[in-house]
Amino acid sequence: MIDDVLHSIKRFIPKRLFDALAPAYHYTLAFFGALIFGFPSKKLLVIAVTGTKGKSSTAEMVNAIFEAAGHKTVLISTIRFKVGEDSKPNKRKMTVPGRFFIQRMLRAGLRQNCDVAILELSSEAARQYRHKFIYLDALIFTNLSPEHIESHGSFEAYRRAKLSLTETLCRRLKKHSIIVANADDPEAHHFLKCGAVDQRPFSLRDAEPYEVKANGVKLTFRGMSIESGLRGEFNIRNILGAATCAEALGVSLSAIKEGVEQLSIIKGRVEFVKLNGETEQDFDIVVDYAHTSGSLTELYKAFGNQRKICVLGNTGGGRDKWKRPEMARVADTFCDDVILTNEDPYDENPDKIIEEMMPGFKLHTPAVVMDRRAAIAEALRRAKGGDAVLITGKGTDPYIMEANGKKTPWSDYEVAKEELEKLLNKNA
Repeated sequence: MIDDVLHSIKRFIPKRLFDALAPAYHYTLAFFGALIFGFPSKKLLVIAVTGTKGKSSTAEMVNAIFEAAGHKTVLISTIRFKVGEDSKPNKRKMTVPGRFFIQRMLRAGLRQNCDVAILELSSEAARQYRHKFIYLDALIFTNLSPEHIESHGSFEAYRRAKLSLTETLCRRLKKHSIIVANADDPEAHHFLKCGAVDQRPFSLRDAEPYEVKANGVKLTFRGMSIESGLRGEFNIRNILGAATCAEALGVSLSAIKEGVEQLSIIKGRVEFVKLNGETEQDFDIVVDYAHTSGSLTELYKAFGNQRKICVLGNTGGGRDKWKRPEMARVADTFCDDVILTNEDPYDENPDKIIEEMMPGFKLHTPAVVMDRRAAIAEALRRAKGGDAVLITGKGTDPYIMEANGKKTPWSDYEVAKEELEKLLNKNA
């Protein structure tokens, strides 16, 4: 509520003046947000997750592990907001909402006797000081690749924004000061030397022997076998990050195994669409948030030799234009059939976004169906037995963002389910 009022006031301040005052503005808001709610992060075990890809999935895994260990948790992520047993989808179109929102949630967690908070933190949040006065016990770094470059100005500035999240670990303000980092990523050394007391690198080698199967993954952690129904090698890395952090914070191996194995679905992340009851569906339909070339590659690789019908656009009109042909190149390489569609154009011409993707296609000529529902329906019509229809870019995003602030309520999952039902009834 307070954040909404401040946002309204901000619209009346000239942009050049606001840009000059922005650092002080954001810092002041962060301080007063923490002050009003009594600096709640000082009284909770706080674990943050950052990186370009895998943040939400890793946060869900950490949450599942700590719940299996008997803790009551607060979870703030791109997917949902949770305090104890109360969980609501994140419909704010941002990973980290305004400072007062975060502090209010942490305070609510204390009132409900929560003892652990898991936060997904983004570079945009760091750039606007939303992480200030949130005192971390541990930070998990998943990976770093070019993203939000136009917003930050350079990859180096993007990295600096991420690294700023380690400042409370360096200052050792809490009982714990733990950095957990994916050592297979070339940027990991920047995080491991942040000054945290306890440095915990992890690598895919730590999961050996591991197996990537058609129905999930199997890995080894500290000599213990763990099986997960979550698809893809990338989820082995996410599991390793979550498990390594939990172990550093004293969680037992049995609770780690239980938490990971009980987590069978992560909303909007390799989420399979199926109708209830017996149906004649003989192909896979998957909704995934993948919105970078790296995450798109990992998703497509997870479906191996299946014939892939891929529906994609390009998230975020007006930013990261450089990645449009690169996303197309990935789809051209891995997909057998591609349908380009509208995603989140904001104030940019959606047709222009698609045009800028076209140079990435060399092997295929993609279909262009700008109506997203129609594009999904067309992909389902093209599917045959054993195929995989992969719908990317939105995940759990609740709106299609269009010109002049228009927000069209949306769910890739629900639309795919509705169109599948229509298709199966028609073919019955």
